[in-house]
Amino acid sequence: MSLHTLHPERVDETRMQAYSTFGPLLVHALTQRLARCQGMRELDKVEKLLVRLIEETDVAAPHGEAMKEFAIELVVSTLRNVREHPDAKHDLEEIDERRTEGRSENPGTLEEQLQSGLEDSFPASDPPAVVSTAITGGSKDIIGTDEVLRRKREARRGSRQTET
Repeated sequence: MSLHTLHPERVDETRMQAYSTFGPLLVHALTQRLARCQGMRELDKVEKLLVRLIEETDVAAPHGEAMKEFAIELVVSTLRNVREHPDAKHDLEEIDERRTEGRSENPGTLEEQLQSGLEDSFPASDPPAVVSTAITGGSKDIIGTDEVLRRKREARRGSRQTET
């Protein structure tokens, strides 16, 4: 059935059904897109704006206050689902809060400090030394490697020969 074949008395009822069916889907899709593009901070602003809009709207319907509560519930639950979606873009941490007090903002000074730090840490840039993996204190009873098993056999042979 299309809009043209709809009985005139059913138009308003069908419109309300369409709004109640597609409105939440549209709000969810738009807020999900906003979260992916702009991040959570912008989503928080949108949520506050929508809640304030609902609260400040005068509803002449008999159950206007209940309708507003349901609308706010819809906004909050929709945005919670959007925030929990894996594609949502989470905001980066504010770096201003992490800056060391007194740190220079001058790029030239920062470059000098970087070069000085690199020069001071020069030995750390040398290739690593070869390290021996020999275990002090004799061989351990390690089962599984051919070398360990060979050594055990030789030790047993040597102890038998000294016994006889």
